[in-house]
Amino acid sequence: MNFGLIGLLTISVLAGAIIWIRYHRLKQFVARLADDLRFQVEQRQPLEILSVPERAVPLYLAIKSLLRQLPSNIGRDPLTGLPNRQWFKRAITPLMPVTRGTLVMLDIDRFRLVNDLFGFSTGDELLQGYAARLRQSLSQPRLVARMDGDEFILFYEQSLAIEALKGLQLELQQPYLVDKTPIGIKVRVGYLQLEAHHADISLMLKRVDLAVKKAHDSRNGIAGYETGDDSLHLREMQIIHGLPKALHNNQLYLVYQPKESLHSGKCKQVEALLRWEHPQLGIVPPAEFIPLAECAGMISLVSHWVLEKVLLQQQQWRANGVEIRVAVNLAGSDFEQDIVTCIEQKLQQYQLPGDALALEITEGVLIANTGGTRDKLQQLRQMGIEVAIDDFGTGHSSLAYLKDLPVDEIKIDKAFVDDLLLDCRAEYIMQSTINLAHHLGFRVTVEGVENSSQREALKKMGADLLQGQLFAHPMRAAELVYHSHRLSLGNGLPLTHAIS
Repeated sequence: MNFGLIGLLTISVLAGAIIWIRYHRLKQFVARLADDLRFQVEQRQPLEILSVPERAVPLYLAIKSLLRQLPSNIGRDPLTGLPNRQWFKRAITPLMPVTRGTLVMLDIDRFRLVNDLFGFSTGDELLQGYAARLRQSLSQPRLVARMDGDEFILFYEQSLAIEALKGLQLELQQPYLVDKTPIGIKVRVGYLQLEAHHADISLMLKRVDLAVKKAHDSRNGIAGYETGDDSLHLREMQIIHGLPKALHNNQLYLVYQPKESLHSGKCKQVEALLRWEHPQLGIVPPAEFIPLAECAGMISLVSHWVLEKVLLQQQQWRANGVEIRVAVNLAGSDFEQDIVTCIEQKLQQYQLPGDALALEITEGVLIANTGGTRDKLQQLRQMGIEVAIDDFGTGHSSLAYLKDLPVDEIKIDKAFVDDLLLDCRAEYIMQSTINLAHHLGFRVTVEGVENSSQREALKKMGADLLQGQLFAHPMRAAELVYHSHRLSLGNGLPLTHAIS
């Protein structure tokens, strides 16, 4: 045997093995480098690879130096450290078309209350803790980003079942400890199943945004995009864009629903309710367009229009000897402005006293900014304007604030009337609420009274005023005047000449 030949073969095999090992190590390094660079785009952590092939060291050091020189906030949300909206769009673009997986949008319900009650620094800390939970979540998404404010977007490469979404929601809703204070939140979850509803990036984001809006109205706070939701969105846009023009062209109008006094049997106050006949959409209910106006920042425009129409009507009624108070609903954003000066100027413009008006506000308005709201309510009451808490018991628990609020009346929502004669618990709640209000010095109006049995039960419980179909339905000013004698309206004077 030729030992020289064997030696050459051995050397060749060893050389080949060394080359293969070096190639394999280089291949592993390149794969690791690619993964780390991808992670850099998503998380911007320092580049650290412990085992670097000798020939790749110059490349590794050059890339590491380049990363250190890049601004740290490119595509990064400075508060949470998560990627931002722009980064998310850039990151998902190379993956298009995305035809599998789930797009999820998360929204913290009423997050603004956290800032109002605890301060912005507490709100910031809560968001940071929230983002940390998203990073550590058991169901890790491929992409996660903070879209805006309290909205976060997640992309999962696999389709998520509703149970997985519930688990994520439950995980994020566990109380957050900020400055030793536990803060609980509710998370709304909107999702888009991409296999059925994939599209371009903008449309997918619009669809998952529609889903999270639906989640705000769902019982469990979770909702998915469904075929047809786009048409609903188009209707909402048509309503929002058409509202200013509708106000200007008087497509909207007011109806007035009387309140019956259980003590005198007369009606000395009516509530102004808004109606809209849209030329294309037909009747648009207030429950639909009022929330949209609030979201679009147009609610003050609506409130000013209502105040103008009510005071103009009051000017005409009082000129004919009719003295009746008209209640107007105001939104929370109205109290963020100088509502006191606005109303004072309008009363002077129409030469009316404060007792021409009553204002109805919800519990949420009181909770959002208790101090500022209290001051403004006090000034309004000093002008002779009465104040009522509308839909009492259906919003935030405001019992702790009631004793300090300058309020004349609470209005108990129809929800507490429906089962009044069928459920003893509903009866106990109603009786307790009426007693509580009276001990605090407030009148009680009960809404949604539809039959005489309910009326008699509420009269025995001590309710002061009733509002509902039994006594009178909402009606135009002229119809109200027509039924004035039956309703014992105002001061009892004939209203024949007070028709507007």
